[in-house]
Amino acid sequence: MRIAVLGTGVMGPGVAQVAAQAGHQVCLWNRRQASVERGRAAVEQSLGRLVKKEKLSAAEAASALARISPTSVLEDVKDAELVIEAVAEDLQVKRELYERLAGLCAPGTVLATNTSSLSVTKLASYSGRPEQFIGLHFFNPVPAMQLVEIVRGLATSDATAAFASDFARQLGKEPIPARDMPGFVVNRVLMPMMNEAARALEQGVASPEQIDACMKLGCNHPMGPLALADLVGLDVVAAILDSLHAEFGQSHYRTCMEIRRRVESGWLGRKTGRGFYTY
Repeated sequence: MRIAVLGTGVMGPGVAQVAAQAGHQVCLWNRRQASVERGRAAVEQSLGRLVKKEKLSAAEAASALARISPTSVLEDVKDAELVIEAVAEDLQVKRELYERLAGLCAPGTVLATNTSSLSVTKLASYSGRPEQFIGLHFFNPVPAMQLVEIVRGLATSDATAAFASDFARQLGKEPIPARDMPGFVVNRVLMPMMNEAARALEQGVASPEQIDACMKLGCNHPMGPLALADLVGLDVVAAILDSLHAEFGQSHYRTCMEIRRRVESGWLGRKTGRGFYTY
């Protein structure tokens, strides 16, 4: 199948990689050529790590990489049967992109969003094809994480939902349906935990290392909430919390100052070299 992945930030390259490994032809797009090149390089590095761990042969990695066509020209995605949008969590940015895609893609093309916090129904309204629009919410790092939340908009057809679930299974993922509500399932539960861990730090309950160790040893979590927030990106965490707070108005969704100050300082976690920890 011909697939387009739009966005080369944290999520897009991972989605492109697993699709290519599953045998699909993938067009990887970003409007900036330098970002496209970084996205392809990220895929190459990730495949290389799998080869070193002997989870993939060198030939398999090379074949997967060859199935990815990087581009900065949006018109190159017009022949895709499935378009997966993974650009910034900005409603206006997504809206402008979908409005452009409406005039590019064939009538039968399915549009999917990897949004983690925005309304799938609202995004679908910009697409010109709400029946063929769905949320495909992958998790970071995409090659390792098994879950894909399948989020139907109000008008999403049964055929589109079945198509999306089948596609996730082709990638070796487990599709689980979630209602189109802010945060869906995982982020609605996870983000308040990260927020509360940051509040505990703010109140001097324990150090970042101690808070994370308590959650790992006491709850059997593989990674503590502050280290995980750094991996996700503190700007992403804050954006999701803001969306949840705006929708529900509950205080545990209000982004605490320990997160807010770091975002304002540009300390976004692993991707900037500093967040709750220094990398």
